[in-house]
Amino acid sequence: MTGRVFISVDMEGIGGITTLRQTYRGTDDYEWARRIMTDEANAAVAGAFDAGAKEVVVTDSHGDMGNLLPERLDPRADLIQGTPKVPFSMMTGISEGYDYTAFIGYHAGAGTPMAIMDHTYTGFITDVRVNGESWNETHLNAALAGCFGVPVGLVSGDQACVDQAQQRLPWVQGVAVKQGFGNRVGRTMSPQRAQAAIKDAMSRVDVGSLQVFRPSGPFELQIDFINTAVTDMCALAPGTERTGARTTSFVDADFLLIYRCLLTWMNLGRQAAPAYQIE
Repeated sequence: MTGRVFISVDMEGIGGITTLRQTYRGTDDYEWARRIMTDEANAAVAGAFDAGAKEVVVTDSHGDMGNLLPERLDPRADLIQGTPKVPFSMMTGISEGYDYTAFIGYHAGAGTPMAIMDHTYTGFITDVRVNGESWNETHLNAALAGCFGVPVGLVSGDQACVDQAQQRLPWVQGVAVKQGFGNRVGRTMSPQRAQAAIKDAMSRVDVGSLQVFRPSGPFELQIDFINTAVTDMCALAPGTERTGARTTSFVDADFLLIYRCLLTWMNLGRQAAPAYQIE
């Protein structure tokens, strides 16, 4: 039996979306893309309620984080939207007491081959490492949820995204709704089939089998940026050490501070790299 479920919804991993322009506000593809994003969120919500959930909260986790259509969202769910989305960006709203969290429409990390629109938070980041290991958004957000004792129960996106999730979180349900042939091309399920698969998987999440992803500290966060101009800006943050021409480092035992540092660098970096703002 499931009580409370927290769902974070990104866009690049939604079934039916393969091209960058589909994910950008203002293009002629964006309006239908946000509709199928909302429909996929609804599938996850419906599956959670089918499994007995009493409360479901959905947080909009793409771009300006105002993509999901409130009037189209399942009325049983609450919605978190807005920008700048403080304090936890894609995970704003997470807290103790949730049975699990699900990541819908997620994607593989920056530099992943055969992955649709692979990136880690933004286009001006080329790699994120925690204690020397590359982490993507799934891993970082799972560790943040772990700070509140909340496990990840399901991850949906392309096959590369699911593979990366299960490498570090082997207990999660994985729903691969498409297969990447390159960064902006792939074979995808129809939106209807993707939604049905997600609803079914959400209804079968076994809360008792889930584990909280809570690595032990201390943690060293390292990020490689696309150029030295971005690195110049990020190196201004207190506590930051510049360890290379395009690399910054921050060390702390508290993962919540690691995550806050990541968001600080990301927002500082935007000042020098407005052209790389894929999220």
